[in-house]
This record gives sequence, C-alpha cells and structure tokens, in this order.
Amino acid sequence: MAQGRKHSYAATVTWTGNQGTGTSGYKAYSRDHEITAPGKPALLGSSDPAFRGDPARYNPEDLLVASLSSCHMLWYLHLCSRDGIVVTAYTDAATGTMVETADGGGHFAQVTLRPTVTIAKGGLGHARELHHEAHRLCFIANSVNFPVTVEASVVKEE
Repeated sequence: MAQGRKHSYAATVTWTGNQGTGTSGYKAYSRDHEITAPGKPALLGSSDPAFRGDPARYNPEDLLVASLSSCHMLWYLHLCSRDGIVVTAYTDAATGTMVETADGGGHFAQVTLRPTVTIAKGGLGHARELHHEAHRLCFIANSVNFPVTVEASVVKEE
C-alpha cells in the first residue's frame, strides 16, 4: 500500500427506539438502532444492558472489541499466507474492559486478544512471532489510545 493513500468508510446509524414519546424520559425510549453500510446487511445495535440496552443486540463496546480482534486476525492470516504458514483454524476469545468516569462518561482501559490458531504447515515459533507483526500493523490497534495485548496460542494440526 502506498504511503499516504487514504481509504474512506461510511456507515449509517438509524435509531429505531422511539416508543411513541421520543426521549421524553430516560426510561421512555429504547436504545435500539440499526447499523448499515452500502451493500451490506444491517447489524442490530443497542446500548450495553447496564445502560438500558437490549442484550440480544450488539453494543458499541462489543463492536470495538470485535473490530480489534477481526483486524488482528486478518493481518495474521495475511502474514501467514505470505510466509508459507498454513492456518486451518483461528478463534479469538477477545475481551475488553471499559471504566466509567465520575462525570458519567467512560473509556476503554484495555483489550486482550486471545487467538487460538491451528497450523498445518510452517514452524510454530515463526507462527507465534507473526502475532507481534500483525499487532504492529493492525489499523484498528494503531488507532486506539489504550493497551491491546495479544495472548496467542498456536498448535500444529494433528
């Protein structure tokens, strides 16, 4: 990719939670919304259940953790492919911690990625090391102001 090359993204967030009286009171409205992007299926969103959200829908915090995990995975798979390491399975049990502040706001304190990777071909040591490079290159990890740690496990296919 050329230095300075720009990429643009667009998403539309539409609130669907008006229950007839709008935001007339804190308990009067649903936090439900839809997230769409051109040519892609809608994601059903809400707030975290701690903030009166629907636990069956994705909340922004879920999506931030998922974005970090997904970005790391995509870089890792690319690097393995480039270096002749054949990945046959990849699962990440990522977690994140958000801290509320006294003024009612908050921020993420950390995210931990825990990818479990199975390889069919290539060296285990090199496959493990590529997680460091994937983390260094990840667009999303490079865009956040909190620590993102990677606790990877790589095993050979039996």
